[in-house]
Formats: sequence, structure tokens, C-alpha cells
Amino acid sequence: MPSPSTPAKGLSAVHAHPGPPAGLQGLSADPEACYLALSTRDARFDGHFFTGVTSTGIYCRPVCTVRAPKRENCRFFELAAQAEQAGFRPCLRCRPELAPQTLAWSSTDARRILAAEAARWLDDPRHWPHAGERDADPVMTRLADHLGVSDRHLRRIFEASLGVAPLRYLQTRRLLAAKQLLTDTALPVTEVAQASGFASLRRFNAAFVEHYGLNPSQWRKSPGVAGQAQAAIRLAYRPPYDQDGLARFLAQRALQGLETVTPGSDGLRVARTLRLPPLPGGTAPLLGWVQVHWPTQVQQVLLRCSESLSPALPTLIRRVRQWLDLDADPGAIDQVLAPHFGSLNGLRVPGTLDGFELAVRAILGQQVTVAGGRTLCQRLVDRLGPALPTDADTPTGLNRLFPDAATLAALDDGQGLAPCLGELGIVRQRQRALLALAQAVHTGRLALDGGAPLAQTLAGLTALPGVGDWTAQYIALRALRWPDAFPAGDGVLQDRLGTRPPGSTPRQRLLATEAASAAWKPWRGYAVLRIWEHGPPSAVGSD
Repeated sequence: MPSPSTPAKGLSAVHAHPGPPAGLQGLSADPEACYLALSTRDARFDGHFFTGVTSTGIYCRPVCTVRAPKRENCRFFELAAQAEQAGFRPCLRCRPELAPQTLAWSSTDARRILAAEAARWLDDPRHWPHAGERDADPVMTRLADHLGVSDRHLRRIFEASLGVAPLRYLQTRRLLAAKQLLTDTALPVTEVAQASGFASLRRFNAAFVEHYGLNPSQWRKSPGVAGQAQAAIRLAYRPPYDQDGLARFLAQRALQGLETVTPGSDGLRVARTLRLPPLPGGTAPLLGWVQVHWPTQVQQVLLRCSESLSPALPTLIRRVRQWLDLDADPGAIDQVLAPHFGSLNGLRVPGTLDGFELAVRAILGQQVTVAGGRTLCQRLVDRLGPALPTDADTPTGLNRLFPDAATLAALDDGQGLAPCLGELGIVRQRQRALLALAQAVHTGRLALDGGAPLAQTLAGLTALPGVGDWTAQYIALRALRWPDAFPAGDGVLQDRLGTRPPGSTPRQRLLATEAASAAWKPWRGYAVLRIWEHGPPSAVGSD
């Protein structure tokens, strides 16, 4: 039997062509490979499938620490919603709600692409039922409008591709989010229901009883859950995870008052302040802080946050997962990039908790060093960043927020410039870019997050004055979470790939750089970060 570090035979083929979830036609179509993976508790396949145990009525992650069930008692599912639809309840020990999600990128099967995009949209707590909506049907209407298809067509394609109805998928996502809050926090049940998108406590209780056999209060007191509520929320990832690389990347860009990066003998800690959008029906943004900790010898991240952010915990958890790239699949990435670079050893592409902030940093970092860009950002925060109300629980060193889009947009003197930005050493071209960006985000013309439409957002960014392809691709990589983003015009990238010979034109360099990257698709974003950090691939040069 292979060790936990050895891929189970039959599963490696899944990583060769990353694509949308394939329902029962994918991983679970090879039950012997799935059983081998769960027998070895191989964490690299966490989130790729779930095991329903017919003798207990429970479904588990492949990393569950309980004794492996008999093969004849196992059924395999790619989605938690499929397992719940088949009548299985989530395991209290391995907690399926902690499993990393599967990021799907493909350019082949249009039906699978549509279903995968619909599932990704339903995963976002911002799209769950709003206050006052008695059921989830309006969500489906909004989703169909977002995808440009009819509600009926969407439901048919979703169920045919993923093996579960979209409303069932949405219900499972909301219930698992509620289950995590009930287990890891001391939030009152009423607040858990609201945070999970339920319009009333009665509907929340009814859904919990229907799916899990207990009402939420009874669940919190049940064996295996009672006493687990803690200050930290647990977030899982697939190993390996390059903590040193992430710490180095974030520390080089950290701004005083806004964020701290603290390596330690008990694991890496990263903390920062942030601003979340108002809750549905609200007008004021939520201001607070978040801290994440990688404990040693555990494949989890522990999340703490200020009490002010608790009402938006599902949204915060999703943003943190994107910020830390916790849903990345190192096996799938290495399958494509290892022949060129060797194993990336769990390299992650850091995202962001605030897309507007990331875009501002990208503009200020144009054509300057990382240190130079950080200096300009620090001046901006010192001058315009509002103070963060602090208390005894606030991590040391956090006391400011990044200025929001409304603040920067209001600086416009009517001619597309801002004298106070000039006083910070920001040249006029970048002033115009920052003000145009702030106006676009403030008015809602641009959304800079993982759910934004890629082509439309890239076009909107490059239409802004002073924003070129490099900046747009960098924003796409970190804010839009596009793993194939590729800033082909980057000078460091071209130098290390040898695609900027003397006398060549900018277009020739772009074409040569694009050609050199063709074999790295669809993970070119990870290749770029690897080259920036460690030098060219072995096929081009040596580290």
C-alpha cells in the first residue's frame, strides 16, 4: 500500500487536465482509486471526493482519521451535496465543511463550464438569499441572468453535469457554512442562521432537522460538537503548502499599521485590517481585523477575527481562502509545471482581501521596485487611511485601514488629478489612473474579486488611463484569482526567459514570451511567481 505522500494509482490522471467538476463521471467513477486514497488518508485529494459509508449513514473526507470502512460499505461522491442528496450526514470528526474546494478552469466542454461557473457563483455567500426572501428561487433567477441563460436551461445543465440540482447544491453550501459556525464559534443560533442566508430561524431549524436529524441547538450540544467552539475557525488545505514563500512575499509588501507577518516556532502568523461590504439591507461597511495562523504539524489554518466581522463570517472565510490560495491543488499544478521547473513544493499565489486595494498597489508599483511601490502605498495609508478602532484583542501593530474607493474618488480636482497625491510623490499619470480606478469601483462599473467576469473586467481595467496589460494581468492573478494570468510584458520575466534580446521590439518580446509560456497553461500565474522568486525554468536556464 502506498504511503500518504504517494499518489493513489488512477487518481493522478485526474490532475493531467484540470477542468470543471465532473460529477459521478469523474473521480468517483474509479471507486478503487478513491478507496486507496482514503485508506492512506492522502490529504492531496481532500475535497476531490467524499465517501458515504452505508453502514453508518455518514459521509467523510478522504483524510478522516476514523478506521477505514470496509470497501463494500463505501460509496463515492465528488460533491458534498451529492452525498447529502443520497441520504448521508456529515461526519463530526473530519467535518466535510472544512474540505478545500475544487477550482475548475477549462476551455472545452461548454456545458461543464456553465455548470462550474454556476457552482462557483453559488459558493459565494454574497449571492445567497437576501433578507426578506422566503426561499432560494430569486437566487436562481439572479444566477440565470448572470449567466445569460434561462432558469430552466440552467437547472437542466447543472443537474446533468454535477448530478445534483442547483437548489440542493446551494442548500448544502449554506448548511455546511452554518455547521462550521455552530462548531467553531459561539455565535447565537439566530446570528448563524442570518449569516448562512436563512430568512427566519424557523426555516433554518426545519432545514437542519430535515438534513441532519437535529435542530441547530441540539447539534451544538451533540457528542463530538459540544465543547469544540473556540476562538479560531479551522480552514483546511491540500499539502504541501509553501509557508516560507508566502511569508516572504507578504512581508516584502507589508504596510505598517495595516498588516503584520510573524514567523515563529509555533507556526506562521499573518494579521491585517480590512473593510467588508455592508450586510444585505445595511449601509455601513464592517470594519475590523483578521489573523491567520498555520499551526505546526497540522494541515489547517486557524482564523481569528474581530467581533465586528462576525456577522459576515461566511463571506470572510471565502475571502481568506482566496487570499491564502487554500483551494489550490498542488498535484494538478505540478502535473503541468514540474517538467519545466521541478516540483513547486506547494507554491501559492497570494490573493487579496480587497480587490480595490490590490489594484491601487498594482498601479503604484508600476515600473518601480517592490520596495518603491511599498513606500508609495505607505504614504497613501499614512495620509488617507482611517484609524481602526482597537481593543485588547486587536493584534499588535494593527491600527489603520486602507483608504476606500469613495475616499480616493473624492480627491478629484475636476481635471482628473489630486494635489494631495502629488504631495506624496505620486506622478500625474498614476494620479489619473488611481482616480479613474476609484471612480469605476465606487460607481460599481468595476468589480475586482474572484467572481468578476474575466474578459469584461480586463477590458474595463485596460480602458482606464494609465492601466496597461501588465497591471491588468497582475490584478487578474491576485484579485480575480485567474491562475493563467500572464503579464507577458514584465521586464524581469522577459530577462529571465531570455525573450528580450537587444534590438527587439516590444511586440517581438511579447510574442516570444507568450510562446515560451505555452506549455505552462493553465497555470501560468504560478509559473510567473516561481520565476519572479527563483529564476528561470530549467529548460531555459538554471536557478
